[in-house]
Amino acid sequence: MPGGARALYRRILLLHRALPAALRALGDRYVREEFRKHKAAGPAEAQRFLREWENYAALIQQQINEDKQNLREKAVYGIQLTEEKLNDFRDEQIGQLKELMDEATKPNKKITISKDSEHKN
Repeated sequence: MPGGARALYRRILLLHRALPAALRALGDRYVREEFRKHKAAGPAEAQRFLREWENYAALIQQQINEDKQNLREKAVYGIQLTEEKLNDFRDEQIGQLKELMDEATKPNKKITISKDSEHKN
């Protein structure tokens, strides 16, 4: 992808710094995977891909600004996808959305390691 894609990628990662830690980690991982998958995309697909990520970056920037100005009671990031938008997705994309939703809605599990759980021979 051209240099514009690299700049957009960096911009999104910078925007994610303003998100809560769990959202940032999830978002960063998702962005990395998606940009990596689309490195060799054809011109038409790359253009649509970049346009959608530009829209995402603009939305997150707006929501971060609103949060900083306390224009909303509670910080809310992202948007609800319409049925029309979901119908445009390929099966693979629906699967990715489900994985993302599952990951985002997982209860926080704290992992503790005690000496009893260390290797025993």
